[in-house]
Amino acid sequence: MTQHREIEEISFASSLDGAREHALWYRAAEGAQAPLVVGLHTWSYDRFNQLEHMLPLCRERGWNLLLPEFRGPNLKSNPRSTEACASELARQDVLDAIEKVRELGGFDAKALYLLGGSGGGHMALMLAAHRPELWSAVSSWVPITDLSAWHRENPNYAENIEACCGGAPGSAASVDLQYGLRSPLNYLAELSRVTLSVHHGRFDPVVSYRHTMNLVTGLERHEPKNFFFEIFDGGHDIRYDVAFRWFDGLRKNGKEQGSRLTG
Repeated sequence: MTQHREIEEISFASSLDGAREHALWYRAAEGAQAPLVVGLHTWSYDRFNQLEHMLPLCRERGWNLLLPEFRGPNLKSNPRSTEACASELARQDVLDAIEKVRELGGFDAKALYLLGGSGGGHMALMLAAHRPELWSAVSSWVPITDLSAWHRENPNYAENIEACCGGAPGSAASVDLQYGLRSPLNYLAELSRVTLSVHHGRFDPVVSYRHTMNLVTGLERHEPKNFFFEIFDGGHDIRYDVAFRWFDGLRKNGKEQGSRLTG
């Protein structure tokens, strides 16, 4: 259990396979009228992974926070690895956790924000693609957008990707299908419907910034109306303050004001 007394550990049955799943929930004082931030853990961790980063930012705003686990880390050591990594079961876990929060206290459905980095950035894009109408805004940082490409690029994660997808790319048609089904690059039309912001460090040593650039190139062909991206001077980082300031601006129905240049 977490040491934060205001955090509740909630459990619920998966609406797909009946498995008992868990999440962490911070209920704001004005919970039913307040936004809900759904924070996604990174590739190798669990629901506690983002607590220290996201809870203070939600607490100071009076916002709700939900930290689902969605079948655990995307690791070979996870006995449910094939159910992790943006599988249908993992995606449904997040949706079921949101419904559980709705039952327990509610939130402002017009301010449902999704935030994740690295493996969480990958999952954020997958959730956005599969339920584009649900999210008020999605902020994805240093995401993997093509699992087959990442398998080639980063041998440190190759065996874990194989554990999730059932083998190496090219080893079987069924395996290649899993790589495709779990890669955001294959859902460009759906992602073009989302208010989406994607950020990537130019010097990311874990997931190349080209994952985001390839996503950008593909999405632009669909002429998205609310897609924003940034290649920033950094590495494999998530900048929580930037993500929350973006949510703040959307909450106020405004846009960040800059100085318009002339000439």
